[in-house]
Amino acid sequence: MESLIPALIIGAFIAIVASLISALRHLTRGAGDSRRMVRALTWRIGLSVALFVLLMLAWYTGLIAPHGIDPTGVR
Repeated sequence: MESLIPALIIGAFIAIVASLISALRHLTRGAGDSRRMVRALTWRIGLSVALFVLLMLAWYTGLIAPHGIDPTGVR
């Protein structure tokens, strides 16, 4: 299960970027594709929310752990 989480996160990022590229393609093609552009952006929002929920669930269950960044650079 622990090795599945990074794959899901990377897959979600790729899907989000693909959705943005699709929306950009529909935007630059001109008039008539506004519904497709809105649909692509709606998918992007849904994927982003799903990724956020996945990250929160993984953190809550202990599959991932946040770590701090030392601003001084000293350990």
